[in-house]
Amino acid sequence: MTRIALPTGVELDVAEAGDPANPALIFLHGFPESHRTWRHQIAALSGDHFCIAPDQRGFARSSKPGAVADYRADRLVADVIALADHYGIDRFTLVAHDWGGAIGWAAALQHPLRVARLVIANAPHPLIFQRSLIDDPAQRAASQYITVFRAPEFENRIADMGLETFCDRSFAPHVDAGKITAADRAAYLDEWRQPGALTAMLNWYRASQIVVPAIGAPAEPPAWTQAPFPVLEMPVLVVWGMRDVALLPVQLDGLDALVRDLTIARIDAGHFVPWDAPDAVTDAMRQWLARD
Repeated sequence: MTRIALPTGVELDVAEAGDPANPALIFLHGFPESHRTWRHQIAALSGDHFCIAPDQRGFARSSKPGAVADYRADRLVADVIALADHYGIDRFTLVAHDWGGAIGWAAALQHPLRVARLVIANAPHPLIFQRSLIDDPAQRAASQYITVFRAPEFENRIADMGLETFCDRSFAPHVDAGKITAADRAAYLDEWRQPGALTAMLNWYRASQIVVPAIGAPAEPPAWTQAPFPVLEMPVLVVWGMRDVALLPVQLDGLDALVRDLTIARIDAGHFVPWDAPDAVTDAMRQWLARD
């Protein structure tokens, strides 16, 4: 791991693999993980790509700013661009899962001249996600955990139940039995035990502007969802574990109207698809990356 100080005010631990002369892949993980989300893909693709995988702000041993506002999307996107600048990389392929995927969508929308291609794994497009939270009862019900995670001092409840129990409850419903090894579990627990880690990770939820209405409550769509929304022009690969119980397949509906050059790979896996079905994800990426 390399420790990199960014002009955005944080220091990130970053895993690197491959020749810096090769095309760059920047990998973003989600909650409650680290760069290890993408360990299988990095190992497989670093032979002909330069792979960069940070522990994002708030996770593992990277910096953990104290304010909720420090985890707004604009600041997280700024970290990604600053990281590319650190390596002298102008255009790159962004590969992102879960909360990392939320930042991937945002980075592509805000910096289309920097993000040459985008790979998303089980992370909803912001417009489709927000609309589904208003209009789709099943997705609204599946997303109630977000409200729970946003509750003040929810991290104290995690501490009370114990990190081991939280680990079992966080992952067990989302992956096939046996997919988390003893070494994986130990690595997660070590990362979560870092000072301030639980609060920092949960602050990603608290800083988000996504509205999650209560089940059955009347809800008006936010005004921004009714306005014209920009269409992404760069090629986008969406890899989706179809057994995800938190982010339902409805997130794929209408995506072709928001992405000009869209490829969807539907995979028999759960939410944590990069390591739940690593070979399928790697194969989908390799075929798609070879198109050009």
